[in-house]
Amino acid sequence: MSNNVIAVQGLNVFYGASQILFGVDLAVKEGQTMALLGRNGAGKSTTMKAIAGVAPPKSGSVSVLGKPVAGAPPHKIARAGLGFVPEDRQVFPEHSVEDNLLIAEKPGLDGRNDWTMDRIFEAFPLLVPLRQRMAGRLSGGEQQMLAIARMLMGNPSVMLLDEPSEGLAPIIVQRIGEVIRALAKTGVSILIAEQNMHFCLGLASDATVIDKGKIVYRGSIAELKANDDIRQRYLAL
Repeated sequence: MSNNVIAVQGLNVFYGASQILFGVDLAVKEGQTMALLGRNGAGKSTTMKAIAGVAPPKSGSVSVLGKPVAGAPPHKIARAGLGFVPEDRQVFPEHSVEDNLLIAEKPGLDGRNDWTMDRIFEAFPLLVPLRQRMAGRLSGGEQQMLAIARMLMGNPSVMLLDEPSEGLAPIIVQRIGEVIRALAKTGVSILIAEQNMHFCLGLASDATVIDKGKIVYRGSIAELKANDDIRQRYLAL
């Protein structure tokens, strides 16, 4: 039996008449942190949205924790154990930090309730003094912290993080890296979409590289770091 918690095969996704993903295959194993790397516009976010149900595929299969979910609505995929932090964070700007967290609160699979409000504020002390502030008044880094915390309130077994370091100050990027590293130690499976390979070096064990909607490389992070040709061809800005 496969131990893949995310399994994507032959994924084809269109936006209108434009094809964005071409036969994408991707797998994340139980307890693995996988980096999905590529330049801006390579298809990373579309892959994440397709897995999460936000951009339904035209063809191909997607399974989460062994359940086929291709074409299912996002809320059903979330109930199947998936948590998703989109690239643009999508916090509720007219609601407080605390309300953003409460909105997302639900037990995980088998009634798991590892992430409570108290545990969230222990893991994200930066949010404690901001709990009554409107989310729209937070900085980009604070919103990113809130978006990750809000996802955790759904007690997911599998996590998708789309560009978690994008546009943030180095000190905040470092803090978010620490949060992801701590989450990985709990045994949760994580797929991180990133342009920034260096951000992923200390977080992910393995990497998949996408370019122009096609997977062009799979291997360990260490192998990718040593492969100048792949890095220059598909990741150099």
